Amino acid sequence: MSHQLLVRAGYIRRLASGVYSYLPLGLRVLAKLNQIVREEFDAAGAQELLLPALHPVELWEQTGRLQTMSDVLMTVDAKGGTFVLGPTHEEAVIATISPDIESYRDLPVTVYQIQTKFRDEARPRYGLMRTREFIMADAYSFDSSASGMKASYKSMYQAYLNIFDRCGLPYVPVEADSGAIGGDVNHEFMVPSPIGEDYFAQCPTCGYAANIEAAKRGEAIRKPSDAPTQEMKIHSTPGSTTISEVEGALGSQGIDVDSSALLKSLAFKDANDDVILILVPGNREVKVPAGLAPLTDDDFESNSFLFKGYIGPMGMSDQGVRVLADYSILERSACLRVPT
Repeated sequence: MSHQLLVRAGYIRRLASGVYSYLPLGLRVLAKLNQIVREEFDAAGAQELLLPALHPVELWEQTGRLQTMSDVLMTVDAKGGTFVLGPTHEEAVIATISPDIESYRDLPVTVYQIQTKFRDEARPRYGLMRTREFIMADAYSFDSSASGMKASYKSMYQAYLNIFDRCGLPYVPVEADSGAIGGDVNHEFMVPSPIGEDYFAQCPTCGYAANIEAAKRGEAIRKPSDAPTQEMKIHSTPGSTTISEVEGALGSQGIDVDSSALLKSLAFKDANDDVILILVPGNREVKVPAGLAPLTDDDFESNSFLFKGYIGPMGMSDQGVRVLADYSILERSACLRVPT
């Protein structure tokens, strides 16, 4: 709806898929937003510069991101060589600022820019929400220590709080996955909306909020050291191919067990037809991850070590299977009963 209203009111106009022109009204709004960003970044001690949109491909080869970000990179072949149209500017800002830093005494330094970015989005959508060409305000700090980096991060975090406050938007800072950008601590500032391009999880009690790609369960986790000390036993559950059937089979043996204490193993394949095994507690479901697909009957036939309905993690790494575990079971795996 926001896209439709912006077009109807004459703020923007589509030039191509994921490429928009800002008309006079839209440009005035954009200028106001840029001014708010400049004022808050300046107040946080950052200095504005402007980096090139064209980056020598060698910079991206040095960092390895020519491969890791190849799905979104746009390149240009020119007389002077091959260039990357910058989707982000870590490589360029390091090459630009590093010559001026001769000692730790020159630190900290924080710079920022408001610059056009380019990403080869496979599915541009929602108007300005996901585009191939867009304007980004990006800041970069150079610090002499981890504690200094945290101080710089805190200053910019506060700057973003101020920006969203001044814009009058209802927003939620959430923990985020760093993706190809990297980093140990990452946040996104998300505006709740019935239409958007991403989701976050939020606890109404403690206030914890995180992008669904970075969210972790907060339940109390039993550690292996807390496991019962009695000798482990093997329980036969023939013909039980689902968690509920395993519960019933164990119940008939006088063993009362909740599905959350059982381990569910779900098999998928990636684009190369390699098998991926995902482990979750028995009471949870798995949304098919991007880039993966459930195994078909033909897949089970071609992987003779897999038995539909009777799959577990034991020995799978020896078969070249990648095993991924839900965070909630990583530390209590020794306490889980594995259906056999």
